[in-house]
Amino acid sequence: MADSYWYNLKTGEVEYGAQSPGADRAGPFDTAEEAGRAPEILRERSRAWDDDDAREAEWREGRA
Repeated sequence: MADSYWYNLKTGEVEYGAQSPGADRAGPFDTAEEAGRAPEILRERSRAWDDDDAREAEWREGRA
């Protein structure tokens, strides 16, 4: 992971290696370009998790 890219959530900067405290960064990412897209990637993942949660709730309630 030391040779990975991270997105600093406080500064919005891409970092090479784990430079910032863990609570302040997202990653790891394979490329600097991917790390730069971290906010977009995190929103996409969050939407996917929300969709999964909704499908699971429907299944538990017998509506699927």
